[in-house]
Amino acid sequence: MPFLSWLISKILQFFMGSAHNRRADLIAREKEAGAFESRSSGKTRNFADDYNAAAMMLRERMDRKYPNGHYARLRSNENSPYDHGEDRAHAVDTMSTAIAMALRDGASVRQAAEAGAASVGI
Repeated sequence: MPFLSWLISKILQFFMGSAHNRRADLIAREKEAGAFESRSSGKTRNFADDYNAAAMMLRERMDRKYPNGHYARLRSNENSPYDHGEDRAHAVDTMSTAIAMALRDGASVRQAAEAGAASVGI
């Protein structure tokens, strides 16, 4: 009897193992082609790194619309400095919330950056 159960388990392992190997080979080919996207791939991303990357993508656009410094001028010909600090702080808060929400919903870094830009109109 132990021989019969051993034989049945080996036969099942042979057939099940072959299917598993074929599936693994298929996944490997899809990964090499760049087409495979597993459910767990989104969970392994590091939220902090993705958030920082999205914020860095928007830094230059933020600096153009809300200059970071007290020497920014409202108009180039006038000598009246305009402080963009409060406007920039509000925009950063709004943008940060939009980026975080997009990343939590599974967006890529670029999609999260675009969501942040759209939230402040840049």
